[in-house]
Amino acid sequence: MTQAKVCFIGAGNMTRSIVSGLIKHGYPAERVQATNPSQAKLDALHADFGVAVSNDNVKAAEQADVIVLSVKPQLMQQVCEQMQSLDLSNKLVITIAAGIPAARYSEYFNQDITLIRTMPNTPTQLGFGMTGMYANDNISDAHKAICQQLMQSGGKVVWVEREDELNQVIALAGSSPAYFFLFIESMIETGVRMGMDEGKARVLAEQAALGAAQMVIQNQDLSLAQLRNNVTSKGGTTAQAIATFEQGGLRGLVDKAMSNCVAKAEDMAKTF
Repeated sequence: MTQAKVCFIGAGNMTRSIVSGLIKHGYPAERVQATNPSQAKLDALHADFGVAVSNDNVKAAEQADVIVLSVKPQLMQQVCEQMQSLDLSNKLVITIAAGIPAARYSEYFNQDITLIRTMPNTPTQLGFGMTGMYANDNISDAHKAICQQLMQSGGKVVWVEREDELNQVIALAGSSPAYFFLFIESMIETGVRMGMDEGKARVLAEQAALGAAQMVIQNQDLSLAQLRNNVTSKGGTTAQAIATFEQGGLRGLVDKAMSNCVAKAEDMAKTF
């Protein structure tokens, strides 16, 4: 990756995830800066990764080649308007906020900007992230390369052809780690209820989840149904558990949850 100066506006969990991935992949800490109103979050970032920190969004953005907008959607307009005085014509702006359409940012900044929308997830901090990215036809290949290399430091990336596909990325990857956390949490709680020590229950459930994910990744020639059938002996314990999930409408519940996730992202696009 080119040694661009990168400024993260916002120092929350996602900034921490991306910065962690960058530093682990050898990106110079002195080329990275983060801003935030909370000094505690800034101090933690600096202590853990050695990056520069600041409370001044305008000054930090002015010094950067790449500005990563990592603030909550409801705060985005206010934060961008603070930087309207800057000339952004030679800067790449990357946003990781859900819901806000790319065109809206030009209004927020009151100028034409070079912007790429991305949707990463928190496993980025471990190098197992998944980021969906969208750039319109006016974005150069060079800018796309910078964004891709930035996000690849934390895992895999996928470019989408249409901006509305980012909402599906949110449902499939951006929000989905929480789905799996909830499922594993539920498994552990049931294990404890049945008499298992909580620590042992967690090891069993988390390792099973990790192993299942690796089985999917390392067997691309097999369908998910086939992988599931390989574990499911007719009339056995797994068959009984799967039948219970099916009878309880697991597939329909997943469909409803993901559809509601997309609908929320679409609603946010109208709100902001």
